[in-house]
Amino acid sequence: MKIKDMFKEKSPTVSFEIFPPKRDYPIDTIYKTIDELAIYKPDFISVTYGAGGSTKDHTIEIASKIKNEYNIETIAHLTCVTSTKDKILSTLDELKENNIENILALRGDIPDSYKNLNSWTPEYKYAHELITDIKNNGDFSIGGACYPEGHIESKNRVSDLKYLKQKTDKGLDFLITQLFFDNNLFYQFKENLELLDIKKPVIAGILPVINIKQIKKIQELSGCNLPPKFIKILNKYEHSPKALEEAGIAYAVDQIIDLMSDGVDGIHIYTMNKPYITKKIMKSIKTIRSTLNTNIS
Repeated sequence: MKIKDMFKEKSPTVSFEIFPPKRDYPIDTIYKTIDELAIYKPDFISVTYGAGGSTKDHTIEIASKIKNEYNIETIAHLTCVTSTKDKILSTLDELKENNIENILALRGDIPDSYKNLNSWTPEYKYAHELITDIKNNGDFSIGGACYPEGHIESKNRVSDLKYLKQKTDKGLDFLITQLFFDNNLFYQFKENLELLDIKKPVIAGILPVINIKQIKKIQELSGCNLPPKFIKILNKYEHSPKALEEAGIAYAVDQIIDLMSDGVDGIHIYTMNKPYITKKIMKSIKTIRSTLNTNIS
């Protein structure tokens, strides 16, 4: 099923993101994770492409199993900045062969090894170029990334929104946000989308933070805002890992309930391949989810 059609049947959708195991880990480890997540009947599971495409060879394999063996809808991430057009077209053919109907179209991060190559000229510079090629070479439902606080590489939020408008006009069917910890920023972002006449469903990306190292890495990569309530939690439980984990999960649940109560199109949980955390969240919102979507038992 195409994700763009899910919004006609239910709201909000609830989905998970997983990533392929690192090269030195057996691929079977991810299927143990999916086994545990599948119990909660996600509307779809997304499979990342790996940093710089480092684990891209497993993305389609995992997405295919999710779709064809677990009978759960899936969306494969596809990054383009280090790919050739021929490689992208080949990947699209492979996705079709595996019955995968949904793609998250991303520019992707430029690996450090490429940044130092003076002779390197990327065939794709922007995600909208990838979106155009996907539209021209298959019948896919295409999602795109968006950033409630602006992309870290953008000059400002205005330019970031203009670029998002360009991407959606090229054929995006829905958007998934980068993680955020302040729901007010998400609501302001939605208002800005309305001003730009961007009328695509927006799925809110939620990451439960369970340790200090994790939040430092997140801030380094995304520059996301930490609201006072969140900082208070970090300061209070910084030296008590179990308490911080519990508080981090509770904070994510609070975010999700607020978003669902406000009528969000979807919730996308960044699982970090830690199913026990996602399970705690799903148990906490079980009744709310079934109330909003009576077709879920």
